[in-house]
Amino acid sequence: MSSVPLTKFGAELLKAELVRLKTKERPSVINAIAEARAHGDLSENADYDAAKERQGFIEGRIADLEGKLGAAQIIDPTTLDAEGRVVFAATVDLEDLETGDKVTYQIVGMDEADIKVSKVSITSPIARALIGKSAGDVVGVQAPSGIREYEILEVRYI
Repeated sequence: MSSVPLTKFGAELLKAELVRLKTKERPSVINAIAEARAHGDLSENADYDAAKERQGFIEGRIADLEGKLGAAQIIDPTTLDAEGRVVFAATVDLEDLETGDKVTYQIVGMDEADIKVSKVSITSPIARALIGKSAGDVVGVQAPSGIREYEILEVRYI
């Protein structure tokens, strides 16, 4: 497996989820399976089937998180020295040249992306257009409504 880029904050979130799954969710589902078994016939036991399905999901997610964290390349944005260029983990202030709207995005890994908190995936069209650019550059981003042009106002490593 190739390395998975994660910000320091994103890695902490994944670690916290892993701990929760191992210490709370896994024991809870094991108890639910034991309780469902105690009810007898497993062939028509919906509680047992649901608990086994939940256990499969939890074990799969644990394996997924362990794999990602094991292959993680953790990047602390405060230690970056990219000479003002947009790189992974950078926070970028943009202005939409058509509307004048200003937005701020941090470029993060796929598991961390959440547009509600202005975190965009490194694989998103806007992040791909921004990578390698600097303040003052204008980038075109393919959006569903057509090409949108943004001017990079500032690149920060916070």
